[in-house]
Amino acid sequence: MRARLSDIAAQAEVSEATVSRVLNDRPGVSAETRQAVLTALDVLGYERPARLRKRSAGLVGLVVPELDNPIFPAFAQVIESTLAQQGYTPVLCTRTFGGITEDEYVEMLLDRQVSGIVFVSGMHADTTADPERYRKLLARPLPIVLINGYVPGLEAPFVSCDEYAASELAVSHLVALGHRRIGLISGPERFQPVQRKLAGYRAAMTRLAGATEAELTELVELSLFGVEGGDAATSRLLDRGVTGIVCGSDLMALGAIRAARQRGLSVPRDLSVVGFDDSPLIAFTDPPLTTLRQPVMAMGVAAVRALVDEMHGHPAPHSEYVFRPELVVRGSTAVAPGSSVPPSSAADPSSASPSSAAPPSSDAPPSSTAVAALG
Repeated sequence: MRARLSDIAAQAEVSEATVSRVLNDRPGVSAETRQAVLTALDVLGYERPARLRKRSAGLVGLVVPELDNPIFPAFAQVIESTLAQQGYTPVLCTRTFGGITEDEYVEMLLDRQVSGIVFVSGMHADTTADPERYRKLLARPLPIVLINGYVPGLEAPFVSCDEYAASELAVSHLVALGHRRIGLISGPERFQPVQRKLAGYRAAMTRLAGATEAELTELVELSLFGVEGGDAATSRLLDRGVTGIVCGSDLMALGAIRAARQRGLSVPRDLSVVGFDDSPLIAFTDPPLTTLRQPVMAMGVAAVRALVDEMHGHPAPHSEYVFRPELVVRGSTAVAPGSSVPPSSAADPSSASPSSAAPPSSDAPPSSTAVAALG
């Protein structure tokens, strides 16, 4: 559509002569007026002349898992928008089962001469994967930042949610509601975030519920991430008499609720369920899900800030920035069946506040760096 000077002038509230000077990139126009004309172009749906288009500072790769889990699109949206604010153009690469692998995506990104790459829950989270793939990138050198997954000895910035603390908060909340038979369901143990969840769960159950090692073994079910995995794992735990379940993701929690209902049980009357992520729309499930909220915005902004610093030649600390999750109490948890816990204290989420958590044990995340300095 051809731009009409009169329309643009009217929208920007300037003269047609001023519009002409801006479109032809001529001097004599203030920065404020120039921006008003460009904004008018955008509002009216006209394409900016090539000479006036904002040039990208470079391409940045963003590698995320499948988008079926809403938490990954949430991370992608925050990271993409933050990169765009810094002038960079994000290139989104989505890994799917049986599709293009992370290594293949990396080769494609290198061919496009990206300035850096952000990995979200990638191969770095798998303790059985070879971290040499990342060392090769750093040796090029190519700046990278890795989210949710820590590799000791890898000289790169890491950004993680405190999975250890998440399990402690969930167990503390359920114990305050009178639950003692509390199960844990999560994904395969080879993933480092799962290992941290397990460590936090075991520590909290031992300290707060007096669970023995034999009981803990019986109360843990590791399955596939997703609704189906949560359904299958919960079915096995229900046979062992659990009244509360801590889940490795919100999708697994939805599977847990489905498994309970298939047996004619009510959530939360017969079974309390705690998720993890607080992904979009999870507050509107039936019942609304009690969950541990990942601070996606803060984590995404911190990751981009670290990457941009690296790309500008100002290396960010090569350590792990650990962000504490937040317990969000909704309708999927309640007083345990037959418990004498007073309703007032059971409904008080302060019973699961961070102050009740024990000091980090040897199983806690290594060398966690305070995130306050990131703003």
